[in-house]
Amino acid sequence: MSLMAATPPEILAQYELVIGLEVHVQLSTRTKIFCSCPVEFGNAPNTNVCPVCLGLPGALPVLSRHAVELAIKGALALHCEVQPESIFSRKNYFYPDLPKGYQISQFDKPLALRGFVDILLDSGVKRIGITRIHMEDDAGKSQHEGFRDSEKYTYVDLNRSGTPLIEIVSEPDMRSSEEAFQYVTELKQALQFADVSTCDMEKGHLRCDANVSVRRKGAGKLGTRAEIKNLNSFRFLKQAIEYEFERQVGIVDSGGRIIQETRLYNADTGETVSMRSKEEAHDYRYFPEPDLIPLRISDQWLARVKGEMPELPQAKRTRFLSEYGLRPYDAAVLTLTRENAEYYEKAAAASKDPRAVANWVMGDLAGLLKATGKEIGESPIPPQHIGELVDLIGTGELSGKLAKEIFPKMFETGDAPKAVMEREGLQQISDSGALEKMVDEVIANNPKQVEQYKGGKTTVIGFLVGAVMKASRGQANPATVHQILAEKLK
Repeated sequence: MSLMAATPPEILAQYELVIGLEVHVQLSTRTKIFCSCPVEFGNAPNTNVCPVCLGLPGALPVLSRHAVELAIKGALALHCEVQPESIFSRKNYFYPDLPKGYQISQFDKPLALRGFVDILLDSGVKRIGITRIHMEDDAGKSQHEGFRDSEKYTYVDLNRSGTPLIEIVSEPDMRSSEEAFQYVTELKQALQFADVSTCDMEKGHLRCDANVSVRRKGAGKLGTRAEIKNLNSFRFLKQAIEYEFERQVGIVDSGGRIIQETRLYNADTGETVSMRSKEEAHDYRYFPEPDLIPLRISDQWLARVKGEMPELPQAKRTRFLSEYGLRPYDAAVLTLTRENAEYYEKAAAASKDPRAVANWVMGDLAGLLKATGKEIGESPIPPQHIGELVDLIGTGELSGKLAKEIFPKMFETGDAPKAVMEREGLQQISDSGALEKMVDEVIANNPKQVEQYKGGKTTVIGFLVGAVMKASRGQANPATVHQILAEKLK
């Protein structure tokens, strides 16, 4: 919990929060951006390295074509304009985990400009602008704990050094922590659909810096911003922004001045703490990387990459609404991941009732997957079998109750629903002759309820239908049973 005294709500209400985000995304390549060292998480420290990513004298970088193509896909997924020419520069600063003494990045001529992400709020759709996307290599990792003498020394692991990144810089268009959360959620989803990155925050594949400032409502000029670094979860992003809003309003409202600085979020206390004064571009002494020629992307190359782009989440949600008649909530859930959406579409293609298929995928299947710790791509039930199950219910060959019994057995074995039905003897009984005998027995054994029905209490027929279903072990067709009972009780 934060130790800072809470700023009164009536004071907060007089100020507007302004947020811009810088999101660093690791590209899903097998090798680093400027050398052939593998990009693998969890290997022994300083084993995935070579003279290039160690910054040894005389080592020359060679740009990865695959990294460029993934960066282009990321730009297209976020509606950016890919530039025909971009230039790599040296961003100079000293840090123990930066062995070259500079980071290879893009400065005045980035890969892509002018994109956007649309987020859905209670008030409607809001468009968040993207200023630029540029490519760069990652630094290593300084480790400050976990070793016997960590209180005295910092350890450096350079396995991550040279990993390919794109940095996505937004416009300062967000006005709440919820908007920032929605923006990063949509951005992450689009990049995952396009296979640009896994965006696994636990492995550092997506890291977020938030630029936060405040101003009085109605003011045109932006306030002085503080940058909050390396927010590695969506929850911490929201908490850090909310804390920083209160902190800055408290300072400004009491006549103080916000210092432009870089801050870190402490998840244990819920506070942001000062790290260093915020650098400006000139502090990094950018200059063009002399060992790399300009990156030129031809119209033909760009057209080919565009042709490889999949349908993106927003377009897929819209299509699910029109093509399958789903509710907006269902369409959103089924497009949370590309694997979810592809599984559902295959199941829906095997059925005449895509809405019922959606309910089974989001309900029973999701429950079993969660209970067994599986992802939808590991489902033992092929998607076509869910479509078949739904249609068996639709044709009356299977009741909903029996389907609920069959489904876990399908999950255990991977068998088709008909195979499970036959093996377990769980076919629905729709034969009128067989059902009439059961109905006659129930009428004979329940004279009180029969008299109540004939006396005008027609709702009691539900009890009688239930008695038939119990006698048939749930295999009787309830609609047929209801029809036979109604005729016999006239």
